[in-house]
Amino acid sequence: MTIGVLLFSLLERFGLIIAVAFMLLHFSPVRRLGLRAPGGISKLFQVLLFGAFGIMGTYSGNMVFNSLANLRAMGVVPGGLFGGPVVGILAGIIAGGHRILIDVGGFSSVPCGIATILEGAVAGFMGRYLGEKRLDWRYASGIAFAGECLHMVLVLTMSHSFPEALELVKIIALPMIVVNTLGAGLFVQTIRILSMYREKDQSSTAHDILSIANLTVGYLRTGLNPETARATARIIYDRIGVAAVAITDSEKVLAHVGEGADHHLPGRAIRTQATRHVIETGLPMFQHSPEEIGCDHKGCPFLSGINVPLKKGGRIVGALKFYGSKRSSLDGVHFELAKGLAQLFSTQLELEDIQIQAELRANAEIRHLQAQINPHFLFNSLNTIASFCRTSPTRARDLLKDLANFMRRNMSTRGMVRFDEELEQVRSYLSIEQARFGERVRVDLDVAPEARDWMVPSLLVQPLIENSIVHGISHKEEGGVVRLHAKVDRGELCVRVEDDGVGMEEEKASKVLSGGLGSRRDSIGLSNCTQRLEQMYGSRYRLHIRSALGSGTVVWFHVPKNPHLHTVGKMVEN
Repeated sequence: MTIGVLLFSLLERFGLIIAVAFMLLHFSPVRRLGLRAPGGISKLFQVLLFGAFGIMGTYSGNMVFNSLANLRAMGVVPGGLFGGPVVGILAGIIAGGHRILIDVGGFSSVPCGIATILEGAVAGFMGRYLGEKRLDWRYASGIAFAGECLHMVLVLTMSHSFPEALELVKIIALPMIVVNTLGAGLFVQTIRILSMYREKDQSSTAHDILSIANLTVGYLRTGLNPETARATARIIYDRIGVAAVAITDSEKVLAHVGEGADHHLPGRAIRTQATRHVIETGLPMFQHSPEEIGCDHKGCPFLSGINVPLKKGGRIVGALKFYGSKRSSLDGVHFELAKGLAQLFSTQLELEDIQIQAELRANAEIRHLQAQINPHFLFNSLNTIASFCRTSPTRARDLLKDLANFMRRNMSTRGMVRFDEELEQVRSYLSIEQARFGERVRVDLDVAPEARDWMVPSLLVQPLIENSIVHGISHKEEGGVVRLHAKVDRGELCVRVEDDGVGMEEEKASKVLSGGLGSRRDSIGLSNCTQRLEQMYGSRYRLHIRSALGSGTVVWFHVPKNPHLHTVGKMVEN
């Protein structure tokens, strides 16, 4: 066989492998497992998938001098780059081991098998090193080129007969190096394109969720009832491709929109076993069959379901449910989105209690908590998260959790908390603001270990951090640094928040603490903090502030260690 004939034969079969790979990875179940980040079942699936492509590359070759000119590299190299060392090595072992076994005793079987394993291993470690750049066709082509050159060297040095090996390499070297180099690059590019389509689908869905959260924010705040549940379920159903959306309280269906509305009737008792189980246990569930859903209606169209609990003040008050049918199936993305929505909805439900308490309490703490629910902050946070949905869905999901945790903690009216819990609130807030402002917001947290267990009034530190960012460093084009220092000195917790922002005039600084700036949010937040400190500990423990135009701002306070105050705080709360 001539070099030209072999080259065209390999090119023809390389096109067939790429076509099979594209069609297979485009198949939804395979795409979900094969193009997801390696872990558990997904990683095992990737090992088998790319190992199979490597074996296919063996059978796509031609017999030359009782040896096989093959395309194994274009199967194992993309596997290693995409899946990392474990996938690359194991896929290489599968493909290379198969090559050795089908030609036991062949003069080139062992060096060919070893070369394939090495190519998969090198690609795997390069994939880990390259990170986000691993799906670049140039790296894949480069690794395949170097791997096939090494392949030829191993055949020459390890084969039983050097003359036969030399004659073999003269014919197969150029075709195998060229076609495997092109094939590995095109295969990686195929994976990259399909991954981009998958991320686009996910980011589109995540954007819908943020839109849902924004549209429903005003409904559940007034409580969980048939009217608010129906409006919320309709908004979700119109924006997510599921068969039906339902919302229940702890005993009955409040709203059901979509398929199955003939027997999942609002006002009727909950009829699915899965929903009753979720309300009893508080654990989200994904039902993959009608039997797991447990609907007792014979004509129920639902084949899968998602149930997540709605909580209020630590109690299970209902459930949010998605249903899938033949026309609209459910997957893991829907499950994660349902859990995220349920967390946000639970926060809104807790806000109802705060509004009721506000009518009964004429104290500064509730006004402070309500002031923290800033529509502009929520709007900016949702826009920031939406911007990450396309470029980094994982980051968007983490930020969504931070936003939910931030809102939940802001809604809590606990009197006293550990300082470490205050830090968690600060971290949730900072993760959102740093995602929004990028390198313009830099943070230095210096907290002594002994300060972490100190009891402090809740929601005391985060408003100070927010004030430094919103009214200090965000007004500087280059941004700045916010520093939080906390230590225990002479039996008191000493906390200082400072920034190198634009600062303010001395007269304005004094008005900020006294609430003399009218409805400005910085005045409300800081004056509220100092009022609570004075009410609990006396005037000597109020906030102190020092600022000058262009020189930044420093705010500090002390908290004494008085266990009795914890009890008093709880009594006030109750």
